[in-house]
Amino acid sequence: MNKGYLSLRDLSKQFGKQTALLDIQLDINKHEFICLLGPSGCGKTTLLRIIAGLEKSDTGKLVIAGRDISSLPAGKRNFGMMFQSYALFPNLTVSQNIAYGLSGRMTKPQIIDRVDEMLDLVELNEQRNKVPSQLSGGQQQRVALARALAFSPDCLLLDEPLSALDAKVRVKLRNEIKRLHQKFGMTTVMVTHDQEEALTMADRIVVMNHARIIQVGTPMEIYEKPATPFVADFIGAISFIEQPPGGMWRGLLAIRPEHVQLVGENSKPSMQAFVRELEYRGTHYRLVLEVVNKLRQFITIDVAAKEMDTFHVRLDGLVRFVLPEEHIITFQSSAEYAVV
Repeated sequence: MNKGYLSLRDLSKQFGKQTALLDIQLDINKHEFICLLGPSGCGKTTLLRIIAGLEKSDTGKLVIAGRDISSLPAGKRNFGMMFQSYALFPNLTVSQNIAYGLSGRMTKPQIIDRVDEMLDLVELNEQRNKVPSQLSGGQQQRVALARALAFSPDCLLLDEPLSALDAKVRVKLRNEIKRLHQKFGMTTVMVTHDQEEALTMADRIVVMNHARIIQVGTPMEIYEKPATPFVADFIGAISFIEQPPGGMWRGLLAIRPEHVQLVGENSKPSMQAFVRELEYRGTHYRLVLEVVNKLRQFITIDVAAKEMDTFHVRLDGLVRFVLPEEHIITFQSSAEYAVV
């Protein structure tokens, strides 16, 4: 893997008085799958559009394989783009949509072969002569993906490609995108606000908020070692625990639901809590516990279905639990960085 294949240096962008991006620094490796993750309005789509050449940054530069492409038009960057809205031509067939843009790059026989190859890859051979209105949402998105890959781009850019699809189709298509990324070996940058998509698809996640990059890391690093309370809260469920004066921990504590453990009545040391919410989730239950102390704190906990009877878990009933020290994340009082 070539490090720093795609480098973003000091990128900033203003729209009027609104800051869209501020001092963005990022190195993306060749063949890497990167997810830009964050809430609406954090700047992730603006950053993707700057990479694509559809938007120009106010400051900074974009370098690929050592070449500054900041001023290069979008059409000359050899980047494939796949939009949330599919952006298919409604009057063209599936084959024609995939072939669009190849005429200046390949001979007619090569185009025919390439379209056939892409139709096989996305399993749409039987739909080759249909127009987009005759396809499902998932099929339309696969056409858009095939078109983006047809000219063998150096980089594939995906702008929330799965957000308009239903849950089952979304899971199937995210697996397909990952498979094709690995098969073609291109560098992929995907914008998403869906934490599950980012955790399951990315080699590294770039978490953004308020126009800035907050943390960059592997899915495991982001989930297990969040840099700030914002990252911890945005990626998965988590409980924050304020410490009373004189407590054994300093600052703000946090722990994931799957790491909190129920224990027997006589277990020491442990804490006592009332079960205030109880939600069945198939393989497990998610509970919200109200801790018995003066701070009126709440802890979210996941309990295996088979353990519910073992610990006599009932709504509004009392349980005891422990917070395993190795899974506790401690944030400094400034709440800017995590000590893990």
